Amino acid sequence: MEGGNGPSDAISAAGPQLGRITLHGEQDVPRNQTATVDVSRSTVTYYITSRSNRSAIVLYDSQHGYVCYRPVEQRACYLRTMDPEDRETTQMMLSAAEQRGDTLLLQNNQTKYYREFLGIVAGEQADPKGLGEAIQALCEQTSIFWVQRADGPGKQRLIYLCIDICFPSNICVSICFYYLPE
Repeated sequence: MEGGNGPSDAISAAGPQLGRITLHGEQDVPRNQTATVDVSRSTVTYYITSRSNRSAIVLYDSQHGYVCYRPVEQRACYLRTMDPEDRETTQMMLSAAEQRGDTLLLQNNQTKYYREFLGIVAGEQADPKGLGEAIQALCEQTSIFWVQRADGPGKQRLIYLCIDICFPSNICVSICFYYLPE
């Protein structure tokens, strides 16, 4: 736990409460993944490095209702609105940081793996003003593109990039991006 001496000190402290949570899984999921929980801002930020040494940051901002993806090697962010599952997972992480503040480990034999497709909406850039401090800081001096869930890229579309992320609920998701037709 960073930012406090214990759960009761952190809850009563005026500054943000940050918890560091390390997640471990099997299959071709990231080998290096940590999550920083900021209770005061209601955000959970995942820092992910894949086996192929590509890095990404995924920010869940429950205060503003957004999920933001930032591949470190690119000068772009990808943004979508939160759904109920995102809110539930974020709330679980925020509660764990308030109560425990220690490391959460995934149990490998119970982990479920999914693939999710997000289409990048052509020509739909988000205005960073109204997105909240956390997203503005993450996406500073980059373009922010809206994305939406889709069934898959179809035969004509190529997958642009994938980010693998594991949650403490024993679910790992490979989130793959592609461009939607204009």
